[in-house]
Amino acid sequence: MSRPTARVLTLLELLQSGGLRTVAELADRLGVDGRTVRRYVDQLVDLDLPVEAVRGRYGGYRLASGYRLPPLMLSDDEALAVLLGLVAGRRAGLTTADTASETAAAKIRRVLPAPLARRLDTVLESLAFTTSPGEFATPDADVLLTVADAVRHRRPVSIRYTDRDGRRSERPLHPYGIVAHSGRWYVTGADPGIGEERTFRLDRIADARTLPGSFDEPAGPDPAQRVLSGFATADYRYEVVLRIHGTVDQIRARLPASVASVTEAEFGPDPDPDPGAGAGAGAGAGAGAESASGSASESASRAGSGAGEPGAGAGAGPAAEGWLRVELRVERLDWLPAVLASLDRPFVIERPDELRDLVTALADRLASCARRT
Repeated sequence: MSRPTARVLTLLELLQSGGLRTVAELADRLGVDGRTVRRYVDQLVDLDLPVEAVRGRYGGYRLASGYRLPPLMLSDDEALAVLLGLVAGRRAGLTTADTASETAAAKIRRVLPAPLARRLDTVLESLAFTTSPGEFATPDADVLLTVADAVRHRRPVSIRYTDRDGRRSERPLHPYGIVAHSGRWYVTGADPGIGEERTFRLDRIADARTLPGSFDEPAGPDPAQRVLSGFATADYRYEVVLRIHGTVDQIRARLPASVASVTEAEFGPDPDPDPGAGAGAGAGAGAGAESASGSASESASRAGSGAGEPGAGAGAGPAAEGWLRVELRVERLDWLPAVLASLDRPFVIERPDELRDLVTALADRLASCARRT
């Protein structure tokens, strides 16, 4: 390929990246003068590519808005980034149709030069992962696009939804945002039929259609925080209330926002224990590592609804140590004692009493193991 032809293709690639490019900028990138840039632009125009000239002090060249270039022009780095993104998205559940990422990758490979395609295949074939790919339910592409458009333009939608118990319903929704969390897609917003904020899994929405009208999103947490707080306040079997002495960051290390809400406690335990005495179930640092992972897995599978998490109070900043009130809803209690032990912080169980018994049993087992020789 001759150097002038290569420069014309580089010019096209620069314009394809979007935005307005000044003559001086293009000349510097191509290593030519301004007159040569204009000649290269004329060659693109002769090829029926819609290059627009913008006059004025800050003028330059750009491609017409909405124009789609027929060839796929990617540098080596860009092609690798796209294919790795498809692989990562498939493993993380950030896809729609089950085969969409595979077919997209195949199409990209077909239009790449053979040497580059072989190099990228070498990278992908030699790539190993430390975790197995997840198996996720994927949302319908039309549903995702319809809801996303409604979020952007603040338009209400009607959705046909199947809940976790298999009950089907059709309801209106004022969607605030779409959130990807732990391999699943969620939409959060207000259900005007019941006057409450709700969170729905997109893969459980069979159909979504835009309704006339518009809505205003109220002030409050962002959509991601609304979804996480919905997990923490979902209607599960047990309502757990604790008081833990520590910082928000220490508690969040074992009980993330998707599992528990944390606020400043109005009062500590009675009587006040020595904060250095350790947690009620023992201070074994490794005692709850596996159960903590189990709690994260449990929270990732939740699809509950609820209002926004109140968050840490004014005096409960991430680095402020003191008594904090921790509330969570769970279906099982068996994983919590080990998590509390792994926190290695003083705590008080307000409710339920069943948790108190489980913590005592764990403490007895730890003490028994410690006495063995």
